[in-house]
Parts: sequence; C-alpha cells; structure tokens
Amino acid sequence: MKRTVEETRQRLREAATAEFAEHGADGTTVTRIAARAGVNKERLYAYFGDKDALFDEVLTEALEELSRVVAPEGLQFEDLGEFAGRTFDYYVEHPELARLLQWEGLRGAPPVSAPARVAHYGRKVAAAADAQRNGVIDSRIDAGHLMFMVIGLAAWWFSVPQLASMLTGAEADAPDEQTKRRAFVVEAAQRLAGVAPDVSPS
Repeated sequence: MKRTVEETRQRLREAATAEFAEHGADGTTVTRIAARAGVNKERLYAYFGDKDALFDEVLTEALEELSRVVAPEGLQFEDLGEFAGRTFDYYVEHPELARLLQWEGLRGAPPVSAPARVAHYGRKVAAAADAQRNGVIDSRIDAGHLMFMVIGLAAWWFSVPQLASMLTGAEADAPDEQTKRRAFVVEAAQRLAGVAPDVSPS
C-alpha cells in the first residue's frame, strides 16, 4: 500500500529520533536513517533538506510535545512539585529526549530553534518569578536557577542512568523504582519551592 507524504515523513522522524538518540547527529548518516525507516534516502532530502535540518526538527518537535504534555493549560507554578513530576513522567516515556539534548550540547553548533526556546524558557522563568512575588515559591532562589534545578531534577535520571543506578543501588526497571524516583523529584521540587520564613525585623 502506498504511503502518504505525512506517513513517510513520520517514519523518517521516528527513525531519525532513534538514530540521533543513539549516535548523535554527527555519528549517524542519512543512509542509516533512511534504511531504518525503510524509505529511500532521496525522500529525506526532499522532505527535510539535510541531516542537520532533520535533527533540528526532531528535537524541536520533542520539546514542543514535552511542553504540551507537562503544561497543557499553560504555566502555573502553584504546585511546582506536580510540574516536576509531570516532567519526570514525560522522560520515563521518552528517555530519548535527554540523549538528544546531550547530543545537541556536544555537537558544537548553535542551539536548535534558539529564539523560540529562549522565549519559551523566559515564560517559565517569568511564571516562577510571579509565583515568588505571590508568596507561592521561596523568593530566595533566583527564578532562572530554580527552573534549571527543577528540570534537572526530572531529567538527570535519564541523562546519566548509570550514575543513578550506582548512587541508589537500584536499576531503573527494578520494582517500584520509578515510583520512588518520581516521589523524590516531586518532594525535592516542593522543598525548593518552600516559602521562605518571615525574617523581617519585628
């Protein structure tokens, strides 16, 4: 049965995601991506331009999906722990995103979709700062640093799984281990968000 253009594009994106996560943009080839997708490599050039453009699209789409899943109703940090927990949940289902982000950092090129991502992360920081002004989040931590720490709490388990296993003594697929890790991520984020005690002079 003949595939539609979108079906072919999707097969190529899925194959590219797997290849890029395993080998990085520099470590794989158009030929390998096309073979994995079962598609002629000329289709890849026709639909995406080149390998670097395909990497950019794969990572951009993954990050956009992360945002849709984690904050479907917009950025609200009344419960920073829940935000961290949802972020952790996404990485459980899509651990390849952590690897894609690491490869992005290692490849020595400008960040993918930098202007849009800077604006997106700026909205996260602004939402955290608003929550600080409203007394929901401890204002003693810089809002940008706080958001970096919360994202790191959720994502680092999947960025260095070997380190996580060595430190905790448990593999990620051990019974209840992911539940324990998620609970830690949520509690740690909640502790970071803890409202500062009143230290003003009496």
